[in-house]
Amino acid sequence: MSFGQGGPQWSPGGQNEDPYGGQNQSPYGGQNQGPYGGQGQDPYGGQGQDPYGQRQDPYNPFPAQPDPFGLRATSETDNTPDWASLAEAAETRTRRKRWLLVGGGVLATAAIAGIVATAIVSSNSDDSNRAGDKNASELPAPPDLPGGTTEPEPSFSSVAPLPPPNPKDFISSEKKDTAPLSVDTLFPGKKLTMTDRVYGKGATARTGTCASATQGGLGSILEANGCDQVFRATYSKDGIAVTVGVAVFGAEAEAKKAAQQAQGNVTPLPGAGVPTFCKGGPVCRFTANSYGRYAYFTATGYTKAKSVTSGDSKAFQTGDDLAEFTFRQIVRRGEAQASAAATAPAG
Repeated sequence: MSFGQGGPQWSPGGQNEDPYGGQNQSPYGGQNQGPYGGQGQDPYGGQGQDPYGQRQDPYNPFPAQPDPFGLRATSETDNTPDWASLAEAAETRTRRKRWLLVGGGVLATAAIAGIVATAIVSSNSDDSNRAGDKNASELPAPPDLPGGTTEPEPSFSSVAPLPPPNPKDFISSEKKDTAPLSVDTLFPGKKLTMTDRVYGKGATARTGTCASATQGGLGSILEANGCDQVFRATYSKDGIAVTVGVAVFGAEAEAKKAAQQAQGNVTPLPGAGVPTFCKGGPVCRFTANSYGRYAYFTATGYTKAKSVTSGDSKAFQTGDDLAEFTFRQIVRRGEAQASAAATAPAG
């Protein structure tokens, strides 16, 4: 691995530089000199002389050794170390250590990458060998998936189903309106509850002579349109009584025409705790409506000698509650018969 041309100053191959900064110099400052300053001289000062030819101190027979770190005094009279050389040497050692750390990090990274690559290749090789191992053939084979099925697929009819019956159709004609019809089916129970208002049930009646249940010309209108029978029931609350009369016809058109031509009113029906009302002078309120083959009428008045005025909300509320209740009973009759027809077996 290379760190660049020439390498660091401490590495071999420097550009002819001495590690202490001199070019081709002796570590003590001389150019091409021996270690003690002489040019081609013997290390002890003589040229070709015996090293002991000149008299020396018998107690210091060895000459002074060179000072490689620059600690020798620069002159005989100056004992101060060469601090510049020391600083340069320390900086050189620091650069060398830095290059060594960088180089070591690069080598470590390359080694780790090689290990990881080797592990991946080894793992893939193990997997492929494992797949071909004879032990793999001993593992239970996956269950066979079912092939084609012989069960029949669901079929759908191309014929659109018939729409559910319309409840009004069953109460618009006597041919389809065949459910039992009586006072109890039209006015069941002993009382009537409308939200928070409770009305007590009084007398009831049924007649096949429609004119006998009316007054003021209503009877002749009912009979002229083919009235079959009339059902009546009286309800009361807080001194106000209402008689409801239901006239039954053979077809819707007859009932609708009778309601539109209505004159007079249904005769109020006292009894069962309800005194006579709407007779002998006090003014009462009368209404007429129809739904399907049924025309229904109301007569509302006070049980005492008092007339109903146009602003009498209490009397109007009582009459409207009974008319609404009668309408709902006719609608329920059609719904019940339509539901029975929808669930009845074919044929």
